[in-house]
Amino acid sequence: MSKRLFIVSPSFHGYHAAIARAFTALGYQAETYCYDTVDSVAEKVWNKARHELPARFFGTDTHQSPETVSRRAAARVRDATPDVVLVVRGDTLTEEFWQVASEGGRPVGVWMYDEMRRTAFDADLVSRYARIASYSPLDTKALVAGGIDALHVPLGYDTTAEPSVSDEGRGVVSFLGAPSPKRHAALSAMHDDGLPVRAWGRGWSDHPFDRARTWRLRSRGLPNGRDTPGPVAHAIMRNSIATLNIHGDQDGFTMRTFEAAGSGAVQLIDRADVDEFYVPGEEVLVFESEAELIDIARQVARNPGDFEEVRRRARERTLAEHTFVHRARTMEGLWA
Repeated sequence: MSKRLFIVSPSFHGYHAAIARAFTALGYQAETYCYDTVDSVAEKVWNKARHELPARFFGTDTHQSPETVSRRAAARVRDATPDVVLVVRGDTLTEEFWQVASEGGRPVGVWMYDEMRRTAFDADLVSRYARIASYSPLDTKALVAGGIDALHVPLGYDTTAEPSVSDEGRGVVSFLGAPSPKRHAALSAMHDDGLPVRAWGRGWSDHPFDRARTWRLRSRGLPNGRDTPGPVAHAIMRNSIATLNIHGDQDGFTMRTFEAAGSGAVQLIDRADVDEFYVPGEEVLVFESEAELIDIARQVARNPGDFEEVRRRARERTLAEHTFVHRARTMEGLWA
C-alpha cells in the first residue's frame, strides 16, 4: 500500500503541485495544502494593511499572521491523517503546527528552498519535530556542524511543465523572476548597449494591477511582461536568444538554473560554481561582469546556430540528473 504524503507549502509559482507530481511518480498518494493562500477579499485586504505594508516598510518577510496560518495548517494535517508530512519552507509556522504534524511519531520532513538567514526559520525549534533538507550548501553544513542531521537537496526541473507551443520570447534576451538591483543593472546595461531585452514578472510589469500590488509608482524602464505560468515561462526561455540567471544573496542555485537548462535555453549565469551541476561553456554560459555578459549575449545573438549544442546538452543533463523526481528520491531520506 502506498504511503499517504501531505505536503504543506507556500503557493509560490505552483511548485507544491510539481513536488506532489514527483512523489506521485514514485508511488505516493500525495495531497497538498498551501499555507499562505487567502481566499476571502476581506482577509486579503486585512493582510495587506496589517502585515504586507509594515513588512515592506520595515524590511521583514511576515505577510500573514503566523498563529492563524499555523492553526489552519495544523487542522488540515489532522483532517488528512497522512503517513508522512513534508513541509516546504514553513518558516512562519509556529510550534503548535510542528507538534500536530509529528503527532504519534509521524515522520516530518522539511525542504528549505531559501536561505535560512533570509527567513524566520528556526532550525533549533523545527529539528525537534522534523528532519531538515536545504537547497543551500552553506545552510546544510551549518546545520550539521550544529548537531542537526540535515540533507542537501538542490532545486530542480518539473518535467510535467514542459515548454508550451507559445512563441513568446523570440528575438530577445529574457529574464523571468523577481527584480533586484543586480538584475536591473544587468538588464539595463544590455538594453543601453542595444541588445533586445525583456523581463517577465509582477515586479517588472507595468500593468496597473501589478504596479499596485507591488507598491510601485514608477516603471522600471525596461520592456516587460506579466507573470507567466510554468509551461509558458519555459517556452519563453527556450524561444529567447538567451535567458539571464542572476543570483542575489544566495549560495543555493535558483529554480531558474534548472528550468532554463531543462527548457533547452541558452542560459547566461553569473556563478562559475554552477559546475557542480552543468559544464560551463558546454551546457551553460558563465559571465563574471556586465561587460562579459554583453559580449556573450552579442555572440549568441549574432550566431545562434553555434549554440544549439549548448541547448541540447543542457536539456539532456537536466532530464538525466536534475528533475523533481530526482529530488523527491533524495528527500525520501528524510523519513525512510
